[in-house]
Amino acid sequence: MHHLTQTTTLWNTDLLAGRLVRLAAPSEDEKAAFARWSADPEYMRHLDDDPVRPMAAEQFNLPRREGAPNNVEFRIRTLADDKLIGFVALFNIKWSNGSAVLAIGIGEPDYRGKGYGSDALALAVGYAFRELNLHRVGLSVISYNARAIRTYEKVGFVREGMRREAIHRDGRRYDEVLMGILRTEWEQRRAQGEGQ
Repeated sequence: MHHLTQTTTLWNTDLLAGRLVRLAAPSEDEKAAFARWSADPEYMRHLDDDPVRPMAAEQFNLPRREGAPNNVEFRIRTLADDKLIGFVALFNIKWSNGSAVLAIGIGEPDYRGKGYGSDALALAVGYAFRELNLHRVGLSVISYNARAIRTYEKVGFVREGMRREAIHRDGRRYDEVLMGILRTEWEQRRAQGEGQ
């Protein structure tokens, strides 16, 4: 009986809503926001290593259906006013290995550094382990993105390695930091009352 109580306590939180945000389905009305974010160099240069290139709203498509079995993408919306502030995705899911790669971006500048990203990240990791039954979630981040690295570590990701000098920006070379979290680590943090 004690085991059932412990399991119930472990899994009793909302799957898609946290303290500040909820994970929502993509919709057609979000293209203008993604276009606006693509013109924000700070956002784009922290998101990935592609060159910054503003795009028109018409250039953004909803997630392609053919990749659906191996990709899960959500929009991040605030609980307070349902404002679209970013996205989170689990992609390159390898079902036989129980692994996925995570990407997240908070496009709205006023919502950065205020806990919205941490909340969405914790929800996405919880979704990966609770709903998709994955074993491991990994990600990569550019070494100059200290705020993101702190957020990932806060949620339980650990540094696993790096690709040295893999990113070239403004005449300098930066490492690509590889991070990951295992299901057992996530479960242990939840049992101790940390994270979602």
